[in-house]
Parts: sequence; structure tokens; C-alpha cells
Amino acid sequence: MRAVMIHKADGADAITVGERTVRRPGPGEVLLRVRAAAVNPADIVMWRTLGGGSVRPPFTAGMDAAGVAEAVGPGVDHIAAGQRAMAVVFPRRPEGGAQAELVVVPAASVVPIPEALDSVAASTLPMNGLTALEGLHALGLPPGATLAITGGAGLLASYAIPLAKQAGLRVIADAAPHDADLVASFGADVVVPRGDGFNQAVRQAAPGGADGLLDTAALTEAVVPAIRDRGVIAVVRGWNGPGLERGIQVSRVSVGNALQNTDWLRQLADHAAAGRIRLRVAGVHAPEAALEGYLRMEAGGLRGRTVIAF
Repeated sequence: MRAVMIHKADGADAITVGERTVRRPGPGEVLLRVRAAAVNPADIVMWRTLGGGSVRPPFTAGMDAAGVAEAVGPGVDHIAAGQRAMAVVFPRRPEGGAQAELVVVPAASVVPIPEALDSVAASTLPMNGLTALEGLHALGLPPGATLAITGGAGLLASYAIPLAKQAGLRVIADAAPHDADLVASFGADVVVPRGDGFNQAVRQAAPGGADGLLDTAALTEAVVPAIRDRGVIAVVRGWNGPGLERGIQVSRVSVGNALQNTDWLRQLADHAAAGRIRLRVAGVHAPEAALEGYLRMEAGGLRGRTVIAF
């Protein structure tokens, strides 16, 4: 079967299509025939660092896949062969990630795709949706609390904002002037300028500071002044800074904690089918044009994800 293969960090032949074998699903596993696989910033990092750690080229990246269940292993009863499905995939396993025609994944990481969603759009949902839910879980804010979110126009924030509203939170999100209406359309109660004026604007909207902050833009120390004393910040992609004063707690958001949270995946699918989460596709590329999709994602400024369609 065909797979997107990363060979080196740069050059016209850095990312190509190659042939790989795939095994049959074992107990508690699903063999997914991938119709669409999203390209995420994590894939860009794996590419430019040649995988990092024990991952060596050539390798296949990708954490999001949508398609059809080709076969299911013993003990799998929530999805059947022939059923449309979406999955979140851990790309640093020996078998590689989601950007391949066929992938075997734990059944807990797979859920049916509602009829209202097409596979290309659905492929943008699992990893970022789980990250948003993991971030909200890490913050642990009660209904009625005020949450600030950085990177308001990004895909992750666009999922986190409506999910936070569903949890009964008041949401303050940042945006550039040309994205203010877009971020408001996600459900943010207050949209504030991103950049140097963010902290002051949050405190104007929430005197004393926000109860919590979901830092999807990884601004870390720069946005801590927006948080009230004894508040909490949840940082996507980690935190390497010192401990914080004023009793502020730091939580590191890791989607790895949620890769087999089937209930959360079902919730995300239901929210998207009902229109509460807006799925955004920034472009569709054939596997042979995967490098173009990677470069477009790396360039930034997209309001969605590029998708590799098999």
C-alpha cells in the first residue's frame, strides 16, 4: 500500500510516496483504509527534525485519519468492517503514522463518522479535538469561570472555544484585527487583540484576571499576567520555564493522555455533526503532492489544515 514517506529535512525529494506493508488487525484493533489524513504542526516538527529520538527516516507521519474500517480484530464491537470511521494515530510507533492508505490502530482510538460529515473534513478533527478537551480537563475550571485562550484564530482554539462554552465557561480569546469576527463566530464572549496588549485587555474584560488560560500559541511567560492569583495555565507543547509566583499553577497539555479516549472522540464527532464545532480544510493534496501540503502548513496563516487525500 502507498504511504507518504519522509526521507530528509529539505529538498524537492524530502517527502515522497513509497510502498509499505500492513498487517492484519489483532485483538482490540482496527485496520482503517484511509481516505484523508490531515497535516498538523506536529508533522512539520517530525519532518524538520527527522523524527527526533528513535524515529529514523524514512518514516510516515500523521496523527489524524478518516476513511473506512477495512477489518476489525477480535473483541471490537463499536465499529464494523465497511463502516466509515475516523481515528487518532500515534506516529512515533514502528508502523508510523496516519498518512498511509492502510493503518492499524487501537479500536479505542477509532469512532464512526456521522453521516453529516465527509471524510476530508473529519480528518481534521481527532487530534486537535482531543487536545482541546485535554486542555480543558487540565484546567479543571467550574461552570461560570472565565477562560482566556491564545491563538484564537487557529484550528485548536477554534475547537477549544465552543467546547469551553459547552462546559459553561466564559471565554476571552485573542485575534488579529482581520480575524476578530472569525474568532467571535467560534463562540468567544470577548475578543481581545493579540500581542502586547493581550494581558491588559484580558484584565479589562475580567477584573483581577482570568481564572484560567489555555495557551494554544505557546506564549508561556508572556501571558501569565493575564491570569488571576491562584489561577491556572495549561500550555500546549509543554512548559520549560520556572515555577510561577502568585500561586499560579501550570499544567502541560499532552494529547498522548487522550489517544484512546473513545468517549471523547464520540463527543467530538457528535459536536461536529451538530455544527457546534466547525471543521476547516485549508486545502486537499494528493499523496504525490504531500510536500506542498507540508510547506503550506509550515508557512502558517492557514485557517484550517491541509489534508492528504488517498
